[in-house]
Amino acid sequence: MPIVIPKDIPAFDILTEENIFCMDKIGAQEQDIRPIEVLILNLMPTKIETETQLMRLLSNSPLQTNVTLIKTDTYKPTNVSYEHMDKFYSTFNEIKGKQFDAMIVTGAPVENLPFTEVVYWKELCEIFDFADKNVTSTIFVCWGAQAALNYYYGIGKKKLNKKLFGIYENVSKTPNEPLLRGFNDTFNIPHSRHTKIDEKQLEKSGEFVVLAKGEECGISIAKTVDNRKFFFFGHAEYDRYTLRTEYLRDIEKGLHIEKPVNYFVNDDIDKVKMSWKSTGNLLFYNWINYYVYQVTPYNIGDK
Repeated sequence: MPIVIPKDIPAFDILTEENIFCMDKIGAQEQDIRPIEVLILNLMPTKIETETQLMRLLSNSPLQTNVTLIKTDTYKPTNVSYEHMDKFYSTFNEIKGKQFDAMIVTGAPVENLPFTEVVYWKELCEIFDFADKNVTSTIFVCWGAQAALNYYYGIGKKKLNKKLFGIYENVSKTPNEPLLRGFNDTFNIPHSRHTKIDEKQLEKSGEFVVLAKGEECGISIAKTVDNRKFFFFGHAEYDRYTLRTEYLRDIEKGLHIEKPVNYFVNDDIDKVKMSWKSTGNLLFYNWINYYVYQVTPYNIGDK
């Protein structure tokens, strides 16, 4: 089944060229199907790249999926045109009277700031409260995961000695976990961050189940015991060249940055080994199937 997105959003042409079934809203309205409603709060500066990455993964499902993109009112992005944001993104105020089957909160390049100093922190907390009451299941990614853990559960973060940057091997920590169904014994996940959560605090709280962990990267995936909140500390949604782009960006800025580990072939920055594509596809497919579609009410207003 298709992912339903505006026909003139950049992701539509990109995904269509990849033979991914996209449909605009007019075509979707002609199908007698109750679609899955997914809300994406995109906090990344690379708006178009991030929305395309997530839409690509959400399309890998037999379900018709409607995507709504939202932006914050309290911060205006500078790396994407006003026209793009105005045309394809809604504000929180415009959607807060609705209910959704699923939600994704992305990462953001603010991890070195205390949470309360982030300019849109108050608005983000309002969105977190909204998700608690009006969304069946939510994925929080990278800084978004750290922010949600801090707001909901008071779990802190710690600054790393150096950036965790590259592709890291993980293993499942929970037998027969539906989110990891179909995974190999070991699987790779990209990470790109300067901070980490207080893992001991998370593991001792009794509120969470650790799903995936690596010796070098620590916890990569965790969920709440009620299966409603998922925390992805890595970036399984990343494209082949996303880490390369981040590396070259930091080099251009004059920052001291090491090459992402387990990523470039023979240290050649023009050759990338993509070893996490199946991981990303399975993660989002399993989440939509087992933790959204199978448990969300048919009448979305019954939440």
